[in-house]
Amino acid sequence: MSIRRILVVDDSEVERENLRSIVSAENYDVMTAISGKDALEKVKQFNPDMIFMDIVMPEMDGFATCRELTKNAETKSIPVIFVSSKNQEADKVWAQLQGAVGYITKPYLKDQIIEQINALN
Repeated sequence: MSIRRILVVDDSEVERENLRSIVSAENYDVMTAISGKDALEKVKQFNPDMIFMDIVMPEMDGFATCRELTKNAETKSIPVIFVSSKNQEADKVWAQLQGAVGYITKPYLKDQIIEQINALN
């Protein structure tokens, strides 16, 4: 897989902008979304190669969004990496059960984000 386009999903403007700047500094095309519902719309128009997604968001959380993506034949192959302040082992296991391929806890290091991209490239 060749990663070119990355969708960053987080309801926090600070977190969204921080992730966007890390990813764009590595020369990837980045689009952002502010919620799970917004992410589902952006996936249709942007067709990302991977998604960094927060879990705790209004309207539709990251787990529900990931389930929606994995149920859809057109989006089920897009790798989702959760980036969350939820640090319990149960959250990480649940993330995998929803279809996520990675899990990074906040606060994170830039290198952790880049490693996830490189692991899928």
